[in-house]
Amino acid sequence: MSQNLRSLDPASSTSEQPIERLVKLVRVRSASDARFVEFDFAIDDPRLFVELILPREAFKQFCERNQVQMMSEEQASLVDGEFNKWRYGEETLMASNHDRTSC
Repeated sequence: MSQNLRSLDPASSTSEQPIERLVKLVRVRSASDARFVEFDFAIDDPRLFVELILPREAFKQFCERNQVQMMSEEQASLVDGEFNKWRYGEETLMASNHDRTSC
């Protein structure tokens, strides 16, 4: 398992590490030409994130100060899977139907 996906095990606590050493992750959700940047920000575990909005210049500064890494496709997929699990449930009719296209 990659370092950025490791926090599935509650025994692997990151509380012992200083925050400067933890991986900070960003996933941009807004269009590249948008006035504001909408993004997810996670520390060490991509599944635990906050949604933030900043002006473009402030976003650049935020990323530099926090030395962020962009979420990989694997991490983004994990986040989307967790989101869908909470939104639709795992064994529900909506979980089975939410990917279907309407006729």
